[in-house]
Amino acid sequence: MPPIRVGSKPVDGGYFIMDSVERATFVSSEPASAPLIRPYVGSDELINGGDRWIICPHGVAPNKLRAMSKVREAVERVRLYRLGRLPPRKDPDGENKKTSALSVKLAKTPTEYHVTVLPNRPFMVIPEVSSERRPYLPIAWLDPPTIPSNKLLVALDVELHQFALITSRMHMAWTTYVGGRLKSDYQYSPGINYNPFPWPALDDAAKTQLSGLAQAVLDARSAHPGATLADLYDVNLMPGNVRRAHEGLDRAVDRLYRAAAFSGDRERVEHLFGLYERMAAPLAPMPLRRRTRSRAAS
Repeated sequence: MPPIRVGSKPVDGGYFIMDSVERATFVSSEPASAPLIRPYVGSDELINGGDRWIICPHGVAPNKLRAMSKVREAVERVRLYRLGRLPPRKDPDGENKKTSALSVKLAKTPTEYHVTVLPNRPFMVIPEVSSERRPYLPIAWLDPPTIPSNKLLVALDVELHQFALITSRMHMAWTTYVGGRLKSDYQYSPGINYNPFPWPALDDAAKTQLSGLAQAVLDARSAHPGATLADLYDVNLMPGNVRRAHEGLDRAVDRLYRAAAFSGDRERVEHLFGLYERMAAPLAPMPLRRRTRSRAAS
């Protein structure tokens, strides 16, 4: 499976981030800045919709930045925020509002984010936190020039058959029983939910089947163009065609693990734990053998 990582974390105090109205005003007064202001998507925008934008001066030639006074003003405010001389403009994504040694160090390079993830091709995203009212994780693809925030987990080059496994009930059961929680909501992390998951071995026929079933899920979603992921995956509001597409995919994924049907998520997780123990067994330290001294021949 492709590796996943956390998205961009600007540590900007909200001085790079703006809504659609603010972006329009900003670009109207400084048209040259338009290519630098990119869509910025966190878990809330992914799940519930809405627009958010972020200035991305990363890699832009300094002479070009110097010619844009409003961008320079935003960069200066980020620098002062990181030094603790300005309060945050908006509540940033998961930022510590106290000045730290790290933020002071970051103030030396205010045109750069703390964590920079700028995908140059379509990428899959998983929200870090998702409501417990959803029977499946609201997973989706985004396209450049969108920048994922640190509230999303990002994977490049995910194929449809891999998406099928990640969005299956089998993986959701693992997430429900093994993953962390934020209050009562699911909290997804690479080290707990993703990397240790016992992914099944797939031959070409299985990949083809799963790809078709994954596409059926995406097609069912697209039949509801006005609906957000929150609408589509609410336990009570989930459209019938989306639910049926997922159930067909779930049956196929379950059969990759064993021929007999699972009675529910608990049985799925018990089966997965057995597979995980076998996966981890070769990594367990070998017991030390006790040395015995041979007796001298009489």
